[in-house]
Amino acid sequence: MLESLIFGKLTLDAIPYHNPIIMGAGTFMAIVVIAVLGTITLMRKWGYLWREWITTVDHKRIGIMYIIAAGVMLLRGFSDAIMMRLQQAMAYGHHLGYLPGYHFNEIFTAHGVIMIFFMAMALVFGLINLIVPLQIGARDVAYPYLNSLSFWLYLASALLVNVSLVVGKFAGTGWLAYPPLSELAYSPGVGVDYYLWALSISGVGTLIGGINILVTIIKMRCPGMTLMRMPLFTWSVLCSVILVVISFPILNITLFMLFLDRFMGMHLFTSGFGGNPMLYINLIWTWGHPEVYILVLPAFGIFSEVIATFCKKTIFGYAMMVYATFVITFLAFTVWLHHFFTMGAGADVNSFFGIATMIISIPTGVKIFNWLATMYRGRITFTTPMMWTIGFLITFSIGGMSGVLMAVPGVDFQMHNSLFLVAHFHNTIIGGVVFGLFAGLTYWFPKMFGFRLCERLGKWAFWLWFVGFYVAFVPLYILGFMGMTRRMYHYPAGNGWHPLLVIACVGAFIILCGIVTQLIQVVYSIKNRDKLRCDGDPWDGRTLEWSIPSPAPFYNFAQTPVAEGRDAFWLEKQQGQKKKTTFADIHMPKNTSVGFIIGVLSGIFGFAMIWDIFWLAYLTGFLMIVFVIARSCNFNIDYYVKADEVKKTEAALGGATS
Repeated sequence: MLESLIFGKLTLDAIPYHNPIIMGAGTFMAIVVIAVLGTITLMRKWGYLWREWITTVDHKRIGIMYIIAAGVMLLRGFSDAIMMRLQQAMAYGHHLGYLPGYHFNEIFTAHGVIMIFFMAMALVFGLINLIVPLQIGARDVAYPYLNSLSFWLYLASALLVNVSLVVGKFAGTGWLAYPPLSELAYSPGVGVDYYLWALSISGVGTLIGGINILVTIIKMRCPGMTLMRMPLFTWSVLCSVILVVISFPILNITLFMLFLDRFMGMHLFTSGFGGNPMLYINLIWTWGHPEVYILVLPAFGIFSEVIATFCKKTIFGYAMMVYATFVITFLAFTVWLHHFFTMGAGADVNSFFGIATMIISIPTGVKIFNWLATMYRGRITFTTPMMWTIGFLITFSIGGMSGVLMAVPGVDFQMHNSLFLVAHFHNTIIGGVVFGLFAGLTYWFPKMFGFRLCERLGKWAFWLWFVGFYVAFVPLYILGFMGMTRRMYHYPAGNGWHPLLVIACVGAFIILCGIVTQLIQVVYSIKNRDKLRCDGDPWDGRTLEWSIPSPAPFYNFAQTPVAEGRDAFWLEKQQGQKKKTTFADIHMPKNTSVGFIIGVLSGIFGFAMIWDIFWLAYLTGFLMIVFVIARSCNFNIDYYVKADEVKKTEAALGGATS
């Protein structure tokens, strides 16, 4: 009795000693964590990390931490993809492969959750944090403390997902956890609870971050920067965070309703007790389809910046690009039902959502044609960011056309839940989002660290990703036509599926080589940063973020800029002008540990709720409220950087680029 009161449902049996794959992965993770912590201790860097990174409110450093965390989660999520592809390449006929069915279910669920919530979203928010304040001439985001809190909530939820690998298990329901499979009767363990609390904590952090960026763009633009003078990346981010602010409350409410079903037996989604599982599916996709555009719109903005820079032209049809972005934002909320055409909504409803899905391809097509028109007769430089962009134009177009095909309800009846759908989804997410984020990361890397990534290794990584993608996913289109459904861990021999699955597995390993090349690229570039250091503007960029030194100082701008046109910085450079900087005291926010502390407490709170350790949940919940109130009552949250210090920093950095 006392033991259950203290530890809830948590026992030693929660550690999967009997599963060598899980224990091997868990042991490897533990060794890596211990090695990292030991290295930091030996180098006596804890004080530096606490002062400069853990407690920071500098939007650039928070952006870098998002990117590092996203890179770690990319490796974690991609390891799941490799395991799935290996299992499907091995498990046919009498060969059962190396994964039991329940573990395969956990792996594909974890893969989807990690790649969407903890890799792609983190990388998007990392680049948004880094670049948007620089592009609009702001010294930081509107609410620096909330920016810190948003990151630490994200990291706490990411750690919860990884803890599930070695303590208990993760959900085996698919990445959207449809009921009734996610209800307590069919998933009685803690897997779905890990899913619910990790996504709920992450969702709160994302919502806070989205509100923060929305207010920053609306209220903190520098003098002269009207809405129609904003860079297209900032425009795309504005539309993306509008989607965040509207859709993420839906996600959090839906997850809370499922929690009530599991924890209090309310049966909101149980058809036998007056509930309706279709309510959950409608709610989750009302969030889920806008989520696709939350990810892809910032990538579209990155491509606009990259194409304009490396074609040495202003973007073709700026106003039309802005209007197209807004149309996509609006239509994102009118297409969610195409994810379940087969669930009996009726011909009228299916027709409406099928037509809406086709219509949303029009503004996307406008963007693609405008990018091509910008490239036409441009002086194209085939740098690594530009190669990612060209790869996107090809790959995303194929994904879009397969999406329009599936927008026809009759076709979707045949393709629903097949590997054709899996291939289409990855065509858009990898070809659109991931390629865009890699282009942006390479393009803006000098703004973060003051040196470029090695171009030769970057191009090798691109080609490995590009070729590997087609080898991995074109076979899935064919398998979808052949009738193979997704999430199969074993299948009969003699139906022609096995050779194509082997090819898909080879493609996954080619992508793995691309990821390894990117890691080598980063290490090589760090070791050779003196050779790759940027003197002046490394990419001949067009917007305000390139008007400051690389890396950017902690205060961003020594003097608040004035935007005199849409491409004012570009015109200044072409005319050889350089404005004289006057130095004055700069108002800046102080670092704070409250965001980190609340993040740690939220992770403990989530773990306690998962395992029914209620005393710990009450304690951490109370402490979070105390720290929020204490922070709210602390008005001494800023300071002034003296003009002499600003002048000295500018001199050390070589002054603003011209």
